[in-house]
Amino acid sequence: MIVLLALAATAGIGMLRPAGGPEVVPPAVASSAPGDASVASGHIFVHVSGAVTEPGLYQLVAGARAFDAVAAAGGFAEGADRAAVNLARTVDDGEQLHVPLVGEAPDPASPGAAGPLAGGKIDLNTADLAGLDTLPRVGPAIAQRIIDWRTANGRFTSVDDLLGIPGIGDKMLAGIRDLVTV
Repeated sequence: MIVLLALAATAGIGMLRPAGGPEVVPPAVASSAPGDASVASGHIFVHVSGAVTEPGLYQLVAGARAFDAVAAAGGFAEGADRAAVNLARTVDDGEQLHVPLVGEAPDPASPGAAGPLAGGKIDLNTADLAGLDTLPRVGPAIAQRIIDWRTANGRFTSVDDLLGIPGIGDKMLAGIRDLVTV
């Protein structure tokens, strides 16, 4: 119930935003628009797919969150697995945000998906708490700190970014470096 109230309140705020908010990008424009120039101008492009009212490519303000992308796509469609999407995390330029249906198998390439990639490595940008917890010497507390860092700072650009997380030092990083990727 609280989540629904928060979602409704945030949607209401989104409706009151000035005209610089999310914008649907026609395919002809989008094919040449995404990239470094858009990020430099303070905008990003995000492809929202799956169980949303209006899937498509959306131009959002840099620093936008998954909630903004879902709202730009008209909100969740009937049958959407709302708990499968971390609405608080930031989205990146060129990202595809997929909202699954309830019961749909998670896409291993989507942020928040659990488990190792081909080759057995765990992607720091997509692994959930359970996936990170499988790493040696990483328990639930450090796994949560990794997710919190990712939510606050965006995607990991290097495995060395783990050194910015309390509880992970050079020795621990050396022990998990070959087991993770970004």
